[in-house]
Amino acid sequence: MSLAFRNLFVFAWVGFFCLAAFGQEEAATNHPPAILPLESELPPKLVAFAPLAEPLARGVVIIQFRIEHARIMPVFGKAAADVSPRLGHLHVTVDDWKGTWAHSSEDPIILVGLTPGIHKVLLEVADPTHQILTSSTVRFIVPEKKSSHAHHMDDIHTVKP
Repeated sequence: MSLAFRNLFVFAWVGFFCLAAFGQEEAATNHPPAILPLESELPPKLVAFAPLAEPLARGVVIIQFRIEHARIMPVFGKAAADVSPRLGHLHVTVDDWKGTWAHSSEDPIILVGLTPGIHKVLLEVADPTHQILTSSTVRFIVPEKKSSHAHHMDDIHTVKP
């Protein structure tokens, strides 16, 4: 390849890239932010469901819940309160006990060992600085456990006195 032809090829190649670079538009500066400011986000909404019936009959309380407009994660502190979309956790209180615990996952709440009778569980959505944003109370009855000494009968077997 001759020197003149090689130089012409290089100039054409550089010219092509220069034109391509000048053809790029300037980035738009008036586009919306990638995330919404916290002030414009909808407030969190907590939907708590009644305990699952089958486990409750055995004395095991499983409370499922759903939270809208917030993510439940194990993050705490002032810096986490400014994250968008909003982060939070649950404060769980059983039967007005003085103590609560922080539930920081979207797994169901599971309670075992409650005495038979009427109970209530207060679920509170809190931000990473523990400020309460919304709450819901679930009321339920833990049934009496059947005696393990009772004789069981089925269609095939009979119990003799």
